[in-house]
Amino acid sequence: MKIAIINGPNLNLLGKRNPQVYGTTTMEQIIVEIQRQWPGTHFVYFQSNHEGDLIDRIQGLAEEDECTGIVLNAGGFAHTSVALRDAVEYAKEQGLTIVNTHLTNIRTREAFRHQDLLEDVCSKTIIGHGKEGYKEAVEYITHAAH
Repeated sequence: MKIAIINGPNLNLLGKRNPQVYGTTTMEQIIVEIQRQWPGTHFVYFQSNHEGDLIDRIQGLAEEDECTGIVLNAGGFAHTSVALRDAVEYAKEQGLTIVNTHLTNIRTREAFRHQDLLEDVCSKTIIGHGKEGYKEAVEYITHAAH
C-alpha cells in the first residue's frame, strides 16, 4: 500500500513556527513515527509553498495506480483555493481516499480560518488533533482500503 502525505504552505516550518500553536514536533519526526507504526506501508511525502505544485502532485497521484490515499494538510490553501479543491475532488473521483487534516481547531481560531473549501470533497476531515491527526488519517486510509 502506498499513502502520500502532502503538506501545503508554511508546514515546512512545523516545529519552528508558532510552537505555542502548532507544537515543537517537526514533520520529519512525525513521518518517522508514522513509518514505525505502519512498517508495511510505503509513504511518500511532499510539501510545497506553491499552490500549482500541490495541484500537480495531487493530479499525478490520481493518475497512477499505486496510490491508495492522501493525507492532506493544505495549510492556508484549505481556506482559499478553489483550484486545489477541484484537484482534490478529481483525485477522489479517481478512487483515492483523501483525509483533510488540520493541526489546530480551525473553528476556534480567526474567522477567516473557519471556512474549509476542501472538507466536502474529502473522504474525512480531522481537525485539531495536532500531530496525532496525521496518524488518525493514515489509520482511516488503511481501514478504508480493506
